[in-house]
Amino acid sequence: QVQLVESGGGLVQAGGSLRLSCAASGSIFSFMGWYRQAPGKQRELVAGITRSGSTNYADSMAGRFTISRDNAKNTVYLQMNSLKPEDTAVYYCNVEEWGTKKPYWGQGTQVTVSS
Repeated sequence: QVQLVESGGGLVQAGGSLRLSCAASGSIFSFMGWYRQAPGKQRELVAGITRSGSTNYADSMAGRFTISRDNAKNTVYLQMNSLKPEDTAVYYCNVEEWGTKKPYWGQGTQVTVSS
């Protein structure tokens, strides 16, 4: 049974930093990543990382956000720097199971950036 536990969201002032964590259990995962959804907007990819460490970022986050993972802990991290009010959203952890490619979603963690 796959479980995802997210942590690290909160309220921060513009220009500040937050670090999100997502601990996965119950399987091995090829892809691990973060999506976000702001009120009234569609869910969008923030960043993703493969098991071998290849990363991809949405253009608006590149240079400010850094994704990393610890395969031994089945945990993915998102370091967010230089946060802007427009980064305010619910951030969701997303993983893809090795072999089956079945996706799983975390419950979401709120990130609020005040101006």
